[in-house]
Amino acid sequence: EGCEVRTPAAQGCCGALSAHAGRTEEARRLARDLIRVFEDAGTDVVVVNAAGCGAAIKEYGHLLADDPAWAARAARFAAGVRDASEWLVELGPRATRVPVELSVAYQDACHLRNGQGVVTQPRALLSGIPGLDLREVAEPGVCCGSAGIYNLLQPGTASRLGRRKAEHVRATGAEVLATANPGCAMQIRQALRGSGQEVRVMHVMELLALGLRE
Repeated sequence: EGCEVRTPAAQGCCGALSAHAGRTEEARRLARDLIRVFEDAGTDVVVVNAAGCGAAIKEYGHLLADDPAWAARAARFAAGVRDASEWLVELGPRATRVPVELSVAYQDACHLRNGQGVVTQPRALLSGIPGLDLREVAEPGVCCGSAGIYNLLQPGTASRLGRRKAEHVRATGAEVLATANPGCAMQIRQALRGSGQEVRVMHVMELLALGLRE
């Protein structure tokens, strides 16, 4: 889509899971490391394709607000972070789209919809692929039960939420479930399998890649 993509080999974890677990100092250390790596890479924008990571990185200014040496640096870095769908919609389409004949149900990841306010962009990208039949999942603002590490800490409630989400996905009759967070993908895939149904789960960017021609 017209961008030079750099993927720094030295990058590590963004610290989201550490923050979820209350390991705040570990999360801050990981945040400083990640900021340093991308500053050294000289990138104009940092594009993230996992909603949980993106939500955490966009909060670096808050996470490091009490660190005099890093507060301004972290806020500046966070301001340049975009979800992949958010960034591509900002740029506008350049590559020719080719038909992808699939029915696709889109699942809103909570960290994307509620945490980052990114709602229309993934739908816009998917809707821009010729032949793709985009279908809405009921209760889009309701969590699937993954929620960072919630499915580990509260497995009973998380499983009930997962089954509820899986029922809504099945009701669409779609061949593919599209989402933008690995936690959601694993949670809903497991719930679907538990009900004896296999639905292919793909990232929004994987579907977009099928519909692009250089």
